[in-house]
Amino acid sequence: MKRIISRVILILPAIALQILWYWCLITILKDYIPLFIELLSLLSVILVLYIVSKRDESSYKILWLIIILTFPILGAWLYMYTGNKRTAKALNKRIEKSSHNLKLAKTDIDLLENIQKDNIRLAETLQYVSNESNFPIMYNQKAVYFPIGEEMYVDMLKELENAKKFIFLEYFIVEESKFLNSIVDILEQKVKDGVDVRIIYDDLGSISTYSYKNIKNLNKKGIKCIPFNPLIFIKASLNNRDHRKMLIIDNEIVYSGGINIADEYINIKEKYGHWKDIGFKLVGDSVNNYTYMFIEFWNAFSTKKIDSKTLKANFNGKREDGYILSYYDSPANTESISNNLYIELLSQATDYIWFYTPYLMLGENLMEAFIRTAKRGVDVRIMLPGIPDKKLIYRITRSYYKSLIEAGVKIYEYKPGFLHAKACLVDDIIGTVGTVNLDYRSLFLHFECNSIFYKSNILKDLKKDFKMTEDKCQLVEKKDINQKLFNRIINAILRIFAPLC
Repeated sequence: MKRIISRVILILPAIALQILWYWCLITILKDYIPLFIELLSLLSVILVLYIVSKRDESSYKILWLIIILTFPILGAWLYMYTGNKRTAKALNKRIEKSSHNLKLAKTDIDLLENIQKDNIRLAETLQYVSNESNFPIMYNQKAVYFPIGEEMYVDMLKELENAKKFIFLEYFIVEESKFLNSIVDILEQKVKDGVDVRIIYDDLGSISTYSYKNIKNLNKKGIKCIPFNPLIFIKASLNNRDHRKMLIIDNEIVYSGGINIADEYINIKEKYGHWKDIGFKLVGDSVNNYTYMFIEFWNAFSTKKIDSKTLKANFNGKREDGYILSYYDSPANTESISNNLYIELLSQATDYIWFYTPYLMLGENLMEAFIRTAKRGVDVRIMLPGIPDKKLIYRITRSYYKSLIEAGVKIYEYKPGFLHAKACLVDDIIGTVGTVNLDYRSLFLHFECNSIFYKSNILKDLKKDFKMTEDKCQLVEKKDINQKLFNRIINAILRIFAPLC
């Protein structure tokens, strides 16, 4: 709380300047205000027609239609300022500029043909994700699954000690903690050994846990650190956060998943009961996609650029453990890649499809995909927290239960505490592990990273973990849901505004 108050005080002058600017603008143009109101009213009608015809998530469109039709002038201004993916355009422009000097290999033709021979429909889905994200499908050399944060933490410390060239970290939440301090102790020594160490953290995600004072302390140790999309001015792009999580060592090893750098993620500190989270480690050529992600972001937002030669130019081409496609999602993309990926996987599941997610706020298309898949007789399961971290979000999450359960979807709540894992597993052959929650923020508004594994041994470990976790969950039944009229009305209202949560 102390950090939040200090940050608010810090940006008060900037907010005051913004208010002064709007006041001056209104004062100068006050004689033209009636004309502006008429123009905005006309614009609101045009925007309604535009939104109706636009290819977009239907629930998001409904929200904007309600806002504009209820408050035509304010609604039109808000949509022009924050809607239509405008908020992320400034960020994306910088990211695209930084990527011009970076080269990423295309998917090998023989590799794609091998997948097509196995399963032409899945090959099409993987090719879609690859084409839209511009990241290649690759052979997977080695992937290690971590069913709990504590195990990944121990492994991370061990591998950090072996770093020779560089260490890159990018996280949504970084907190002064035992977890962070034990990493920083190693990083400080590695800098002395000549290793290049850089950290990106999300400024808003870490607003209560990290500050510019912490950055100065890291800089003194020789560790380069920058905040992503810092809270300086009040701007629409503050809604677009860097929710990605990765630790890259020498372009040979990467760790990713749901785990942030804070003590609750490794159960040193208890916030909402036992914290269930998962992650993975990649070793080999497939790390290159993550290294590209980090360099692209770092070079977009820092003056101390990373040489593009850090990326690998050639790959050994060996298939040791199936296939992998690691990509990231951007709110500026025309396509909502992860949302569409899960719709695709649901439509192709024949035996089962299981999900881990801490939040459940589905768009209409994804919701219908869940319902159709369950009604086809596929075993559809969603595992969620038993103890919430955000009560309003938990209330909205539970508002989706009734329709899903009636369709045959099995919903489980993790009774020991908070489940923060994000994963999907389909028919023993394909699955995902990453940072993507099944909510609007992850699927449409945040920068996220995700790895798709096909015919990889990590899927066996993921399935084993699902089964073990299910034993600690309670199956939610229809009788457990409050179906009183007043409760249903409140849920309906909350669902309308779910895209804003």
